[in-house]
Amino acid sequence: MGDIIKSLHSYWAYLVLIILVLATVNALIKTFGDKEYSAKDFRISLFALIVSHIQLTIGLILYFVSPRFELWSELGGGVMGNSLARLYLVEHPLINIIGVALITIGYSKHKKKLSSNGKLKTIAIFYTIALLLFLSRIPWSTWLG
Repeated sequence: MGDIIKSLHSYWAYLVLIILVLATVNALIKTFGDKEYSAKDFRISLFALIVSHIQLTIGLILYFVSPRFELWSELGGGVMGNSLARLYLVEHPLINIIGVALITIGYSKHKKKLSSNGKLKTIAIFYTIALLLFLSRIPWSTWLG
């Protein structure tokens, strides 16, 4: 079962990145182009929110069923001294939780804005930061290898 969840988490990450890049680039282009916020923008940002929350849920399940989780009992505080264990057990989950939280905050804040520019700018800022955080903590060697 762990392998299925791991594969799902890996493949779903591609969808998250594609949709998040789309939502971010769309918001940036429309913000700097001084264009109007539309229903399409709402749907793209909502879809990015939904797929990122699904990925977070899959990731949390994987975290606790993964054999790597046992490293906490084996290494204890030594997890922080092992760069690979630290990436999988601390950095990747923590940074990605923060990224999903930023997407959620950005989405929530953008709905309260009255102007098109305010809505798009809020999405652009929060989604860009989340995207950068996600990209910074993807275990690239495992994911692409």
